[in-house]
Amino acid sequence: MGIYKERVTIYEVAKNAGVSLATVSRVINNQSNVTPETKRRVEETIARLGYKPNALAQGLATNRTTNIGIVIPDVNYVHISNLLSGMIDIGKIYGYQTTLFVTKHSKQDTEDVIAKLVTSHVDGAIVFDDELLSSHIDTIINYKIPLILIGGKFDIFEEKVGTISLNYTGALKNVITRRIESDDYKISFLHSTNEGKMIQTIESALVKDLDESHFDTIVVSDSYHETYYQFVDYFKKNKKGFFVCPRDSLACAISNAALDKGLRVPEDVEVLSVIGTKYSLVSRPTISSCELDMYEVGSIAMRMITKLLKEELKEKTYNFDAVFNSRASTKE
Repeated sequence: MGIYKERVTIYEVAKNAGVSLATVSRVINNQSNVTPETKRRVEETIARLGYKPNALAQGLATNRTTNIGIVIPDVNYVHISNLLSGMIDIGKIYGYQTTLFVTKHSKQDTEDVIAKLVTSHVDGAIVFDDELLSSHIDTIINYKIPLILIGGKFDIFEEKVGTISLNYTGALKNVITRRIESDDYKISFLHSTNEGKMIQTIESALVKDLDESHFDTIVVSDSYHETYYQFVDYFKKNKKGFFVCPRDSLACAISNAALDKGLRVPEDVEVLSVIGTKYSLVSRPTISSCELDMYEVGSIAMRMITKLLKEELKEKTYNFDAVFNSRASTKE
């Protein structure tokens, strides 16, 4: 037999005390609508079994589990991990549990995730998944779930919906405009699988405001290794270029491929990342990138949803503007 005792559940307490789950919850929450004899029996059972109440047990009597659902497309990206850390840390401070729902960039998975979210009885939800359709967002709203949306610009005017916009376009536009004016070769946008609508929106805004003839696109896999080998082959014929990557891991792949083919960074090949993380700093050469404090974004999102659960938000929109950090992978 191991030294660890299995955790006692509220169901075992109810069974051993001969009462319902709701009655156990009322005793835990010190509610008055329980007879003295029943209360004594439940308390003795709790003590005998060594039961420790959790948030579910404490929420049964009030139909609240103080649970926030978080919807994201993936957990394997550093910026999303930072976002989650901010949410979870603040959630703990306010006494909220969090349940993670991952769509995995799949339409069918997304449909299933939204169904699970609306039937899981979460108190509120935070969504950072710019691949969700407006119909998915409407479904969450129609189920009266208080909601915080993170990403682009949202035209939603609902009492229980708040938004956080992440603006990368302004920072990118400045550096790309200067590059167009100083060099005669085209700027290449990398289109990767799973890049989401936010990256597409940024590119569309830049192409719209600037001369489209200055841009071209290169399709890559959402993989460092596959992108690296693709560009090792690419640099056999192409010896110059300016590349705008969705994430700094892909920017590192291009930079490393260029160096391994004997090219110079940034003299021959310039690389920057739309979304910068720790990889921008640990790469050699370091990667120029647009950066936002995603931990703070997650913290703000959790604070907004906790306020929205208790009262109407005075400020329903929060804006974050990215800052471009020029490093060794670009000439600036």
